Amino acid sequence: QVQLVESGGGLVQAGGSLRLSCEASERRFNTYVAGWFRQAPGKEREFVAAIAWNFDRNAYYGDSVKGRFTISRDNAQNTVYLQMSSLKPEDTAVYYCTASRTLGSNYYMDYVSRSSLYDYWGQGTQVTVSS
Repeated sequence: QVQLVESGGGLVQAGGSLRLSCEASERRFNTYVAGWFRQAPGKEREFVAAIAWNFDRNAYYGDSVKGRFTISRDNAQNTVYLQMSSLKPEDTAVYYCTASRTLGSNYYMDYVSRSSLYDYWGQGTQVTVSS
């Protein structure tokens, strides 16, 4: 069982930046597709970004964060990051790190954006953006 631990959340003013980190407990995480989802109170879980294990594949982003957020990973550290810039109050949510053992064979936006196709989830980290 791969354990995922997020960190880096907090309170930031609109227009500011934060970097979230997600560290995995096992090296096999480096062969998985990794992603970030978020959930605001009263709303459904929303796809934020996904990245394959090999760097010759493009990352995918949700429309609401495209151009402002960047996902990356450091396989030597078993860690995936989410750099968030130009934050808006509507970015306020709990952010979850996730990983999939199988999405590498279906690495398309229609699949990586589905939370049900991921196998492992972190506990979440709160991001609050004040206006």
